[in-house]
Amino acid sequence: MKAIIVEDEFLAQEELSYLIKKHSNIDIVASFEDGLDVLKYLQTHQVDAIFLDINIPSLDGVLLAQNISKFAHRPSIVFITAYKEHAVGAFEIEAFDYILKPYHEARIVTMLQKLEALHQRPAGAAEPASAPSRGSHSINLIKDERIIVTDINDIYYAAADEKVTRVYTRREEFVMPMNITEFYGRLPEAHFFRCHRSYCVNLAKIREIVPWFNNTYILRLSDLEFEVPVSRSKVKEFRQLMRL
Repeated sequence: MKAIIVEDEFLAQEELSYLIKKHSNIDIVASFEDGLDVLKYLQTHQVDAIFLDINIPSLDGVLLAQNISKFAHRPSIVFITAYKEHAVGAFEIEAFDYILKPYHEARIVTMLQKLEALHQRPAGAAEPASAPSRGSHSINLIKDERIIVTDINDIYYAAADEKVTRVYTRREEFVMPMNITEFYGRLPEAHFFRCHRSYCVNLAKIREIVPWFNNTYILRLSDLEFEVPVSRSKVKEFRQLMRL
């Protein structure tokens, strides 16, 4: 398995290269500091993975990844970020993973194991999508320009707020740069229900189903004070789902 590192900080590049060689059989065939040099290299070379810093000269990592995603041969992209302002933009790219600075060795080991497992799949075997799928057990959420990999079981509900979606766990609120329809499409449908045009709810977090006016319901959730409504248009589907 071949990979390249794109990182303009020499010490960070050296440290990442050392960790990759120490914990995997991935062959680092080249390292770059400039995004344009990477594009030139990829015109004549194929690699399986790119460890890509977001803040690099000439062509930043997000724009570079957007260009690479259009290639016929699409390498797995592992973003490197320090929770800076480009984190939200990076989220929109179908990246394999995100590595945060300063590096945490255990986190990198886990990522490398997943990356090698992906590329060791038999030829012709279905490759899992790099974007979050409806069967995923985790999802990337955004808070304060940081990307937080979150277990879907930690999500209680999500609420539409104009062009963004607010996502709530027991103790935190996240703001996703997309409408609720798009966000709901990233959730595993076996676990979540779109109970209202402005809300979706984790079915496992429903503590009490309270009859409401016009034959609708209010959902009270475990550990949270907030009550989620079920709209009239969703009542029939909800009753069937919950066997009411």
